[in-house]
Amino acid sequence: MKKIENSFAVTGFIGKDAEIRQFTSASVAKFSLAVGRTETVGKETKRVSAFMAVEVWRKNDSASFELLKKGQMITVRGYFKPEEWSDDKGKHNRMVMVATEFFATPEKDEAPAEQKSTSKKAKK
Repeated sequence: MKKIENSFAVTGFIGKDAEIRQFTSASVAKFSLAVGRTETVGKETKRVSAFMAVEVWRKNDSASFELLKKGQMITVRGYFKPEEWSDDKGKHNRMVMVATEFFATPEKDEAPAEQKSTSKKAKK
């Protein structure tokens, strides 16, 4: 049977300062990450964005969550963790992105539209 790898890497902007909880030997930071992409349908181009739930666990002696502030662009790598729970409204589930690594991402300047179309033509 083939092994299926459960991993992701995504770059986005932190939606609000991370909520940090400390336990006896570890801490967890939970935050939302705004990710997006550009879609073109016919002649119309629009930006499509979504917020994703991310959590990062660290041992207390190595915890450093200073980077996890609203508006910071970061790249996150990790795995998907399914969560299930029940309450008075029934059963619920969601997928959480657990980051095993995160780091600041340098912003790249976008090339003007003229350069983009020229570079696409050159590649063909």
